Amino acid sequence: MIKVEWLYWLIGLVFVVMAVQMAADRSNPRRWTSAAFWGLLGLTFPYGTGVANATAGNGGWTLPAEPLGVAVLALIVLAGFNFLGKGVPVTTTGEQREASAARLGNKIFVPALTIPLVAIVCASVLDESGLFESGKATLLGLGLGCVVALVVGMLVTGEKKPSVPVHAGRSMLEAMGSALLLPQLLAVLGSIFAAAGVGTQVGDIVNDVLPDDSKYLAVIAYCVGMFLFTVIMGNAFAAFPVMTAAIGWPVLIQQMHGNEPAVLAIGMLAGFAGTLCTPMAANFNIVPATLLELKDQYGPIKAQLPTGLALLVCCTVIMAVFAF
Repeated sequence: MIKVEWLYWLIGLVFVVMAVQMAADRSNPRRWTSAAFWGLLGLTFPYGTGVANATAGNGGWTLPAEPLGVAVLALIVLAGFNFLGKGVPVTTTGEQREASAARLGNKIFVPALTIPLVAIVCASVLDESGLFESGKATLLGLGLGCVVALVVGMLVTGEKKPSVPVHAGRSMLEAMGSALLLPQLLAVLGSIFAAAGVGTQVGDIVNDVLPDDSKYLAVIAYCVGMFLFTVIMGNAFAAFPVMTAAIGWPVLIQQMHGNEPAVLAIGMLAGFAGTLCTPMAANFNIVPATLLELKDQYGPIKAQLPTGLALLVCCTVIMAVFAF
């Protein structure tokens, strides 16, 4: 049986290998601190298995959680004080890339399409086969899809050196920087807010302000709240538990008998509208501007703002009309 921990170990190994490359790259003025950040991050993956075993009382090797907490604080210091840098990428010329694009044509999209295809097959066909850890077929399928896509990409392009995609991935990793971790951290922040009772407090405030049985005002509060919390936190998955605990479940579903799938799905979509409008969603809005070397790093947000606001209005209207 393939366990999800094996996928985490593979991800950690990739980070460690790229950290070694960064340490050897003299063109990076901050190569040692960059290598320390990504290498330390990579080591947290296998170490985290030991911490999880100790916490859950599972069998296998166990490790104390305190060193992992210290590692997280070290990562915060390295990223927060801008100790990450990037080297000069070794790549082809513009003419070579144009010639390669002309030769490959639409075949260049095959590796990218391989990832969701493999993930769908694993989740829908192999989920009950016993090949994957129970309940983890989708996640493992995504990881397996990435590995298969790497092989397919090398076959499509005719690349024979495995070091080439590793170096290309390292260059992208350096370009993205610590923003790569922001979605995961913000999702955890949403869970912390929910555990701390932030949703309950917001719900109490909303109940004091909203008139009784005011369905339309409650819908507006939920959708706009999802939008604003996503703008603040940068991730709709972080805003969802807070606003759903405050308004979505107790008010719209329990009190006003809204259709559960409709209310929750449309509310999440309202949060995604906020993703289009915030720099906190760095992986969507800031990293692309960096990778494309745009003059205005907020250019994607400015272009997406009208769409985000229009989507918020549509979500509010659709929920009010069809979710009850």
